[in-house]
Amino acid sequence: MTITRGRLILWGSVALLLAAIAWAFRPQPIPVDIATVARGNLRVTIDEEGMTRVRERYVVAAPVAGRLQRLELDPGDPVVANKTVLATFLPATPTPLDPRARAEADARLKAAEAAREQTRVAVQRARDDLAFSRAELARYREIAKFGGATDERLDALEQEVRTRDAQVKAAELAVKAAESDVEGVRAVLRQVSASPASGRTAAVTLRSPINGVVLRVHQESEALVAGGTPLIEIGNPDDLEIVADLLSTDAVRVKPGFPVLIEGWGGDTALRGRVRLVEPAGFTKISALGVEEQRVNVLIDIDDAAGQAARLGDGYRVEVSVIVWERPGVLKVPTSALFRVDDTWSVFAVRERRAALTRIQVGERNAIEAEVVGGLAEGDAVIVHPGDTIADGVSVVQR
Repeated sequence: MTITRGRLILWGSVALLLAAIAWAFRPQPIPVDIATVARGNLRVTIDEEGMTRVRERYVVAAPVAGRLQRLELDPGDPVVANKTVLATFLPATPTPLDPRARAEADARLKAAEAAREQTRVAVQRARDDLAFSRAELARYREIAKFGGATDERLDALEQEVRTRDAQVKAAELAVKAAESDVEGVRAVLRQVSASPASGRTAAVTLRSPINGVVLRVHQESEALVAGGTPLIEIGNPDDLEIVADLLSTDAVRVKPGFPVLIEGWGGDTALRGRVRLVEPAGFTKISALGVEEQRVNVLIDIDDAAGQAARLGDGYRVEVSVIVWERPGVLKVPTSALFRVDDTWSVFAVRERRAALTRIQVGERNAIEAEVVGGLAEGDAVIVHPGDTIADGVSVVQR
């Protein structure tokens, strides 16, 4: 059969079309992000929000119930120990007595005065009885010298003298009690009849116990307050500490002396600090998602040699990072390259432009990087953020 020129062109076109179709449907390398395993510094931190507070805070409260005069101090005002007057109290205005209550008070006064006079009479009678008993005892002692009285009679008379003496003392105490009752009723009547201005001589003043500034005023206006009512808070804002509540599972890794980075406080650079105390008792806190969490307060001292923390005050929000582990020259890999296969960590290493499933041993890690203990070497390439399309042996290319 003779092959014509037209047929050769037709067959060639078909072959080229088939080759193009085969080329179009051949497996294409998957573009991926690749990172290199390298050595460097690795730092593991526990990150949490914290709050500044004055280390020594004094909450001054009302020592007694009374009328609080208006406070003249405002937050930020300086106070001097034992000099600056924080608050002034006046006796509370007594409740007025209606005519019936006033008549009852007058009647109680008359009854108390009558009881006092009665006790005074009892004292005089007891003294007369004591004098008679002493005279009788003296007379019988003279008779006993001539044998006219027995020892038993003398003992009885001595016992009677002691009894009369005790009765006199009891009667005198009863007089004092009756006089106290009279004075108590009179004090009530004087209080309700006294003018409000007369009570200013009995004013009670509270002075600052420390040198510092006013942090917060709880009760500014004049008012009747009960004993123990918080009035004003004072402290030294130059002596600050930070309190951060960590999860109890994180707090067990923290020890006093651990370094702390303080960020998010408003300054351009991070401040330094150290853990001073991990409180021994935890507490329950409800998270924003409504989950109960066991939290532990960690107290942090600020190392502020440059004086940058002077811009901070009481109750300021900060972000703290407690450094629990740090080491230089660590072989590390991005945590975004890690995934779990059964119970071991694995990565997709890139070898000869293909993904190779590699199991590795991981040490310490943070949110960005992880320490490689075994399974990879320095300079190896790994795929970060491997998707579902990546599998062992798949051809890959740098994105």
